[in-house]
Amino acid sequence: MELYVKGFLIACKGIPATVGVSLFAILIGASLGLLLALARQSKVKLLRGVSAVYVDIIRGTPMIVQALIMAYGIPQLMQSSGVPFKWPELIIPAMIVCALNSAAYMAEVVRSGLQAVDRGQMEAARSLGMPKKMAMRLIIIPQAIRIILPAFCNEFVTLIKETSVLSFVGVIEITRRGALWNSQSFETFPAYIGVALAYMILTIPLTKLIGRYEKKQAVKGA
Repeated sequence: MELYVKGFLIACKGIPATVGVSLFAILIGASLGLLLALARQSKVKLLRGVSAVYVDIIRGTPMIVQALIMAYGIPQLMQSSGVPFKWPELIIPAMIVCALNSAAYMAEVVRSGLQAVDRGQMEAARSLGMPKKMAMRLIIIPQAIRIILPAFCNEFVTLIKETSVLSFVGVIEITRRGALWNSQSFETFPAYIGVALAYMILTIPLTKLIGRYEKKQAVKGA
């Protein structure tokens, strides 16, 4: 039992990095996702095309591949072009990749939320002389946020778990902590059980809170 406790405590040392990357990624991802979702609904064909291509590329490739390209591929490409470049800390490209990855998924979530708002809301606002941009900002987007909030929280929970792939690019988060202790002690089972428990104490409470919120919203809507 002592080994399992030790494995758990060591894995918990990676929680700040995991949570920090996840928070940064979800906040930036939500902001970029909103812009991408608005671009997908734009009348400008170029904006719709760029947004669609971005979402397809990001969602069509594994995050571990994106992380490897960002952490090691881009510096090598720049150096081969004669531009000396090196990430000061590997957590920086990790945060960027997670944010860009989250943006692609949040774009679809936000787009579905915007489409779920009754079209009559926009028509009523326009009939009162309100410009379209103002109507989107004051009426449509606030209602869409309330609709997509559970999906937003679920994306945060997913991000917490997906940051485990960052251990492959050298970021010392929960999984990496467990892997390093395993390489030193050769206690594979206790090490990764500790890793699993560390993720569980982060994700299970959040999942329960999301479930309660969804139940409250269902009661209000009934």
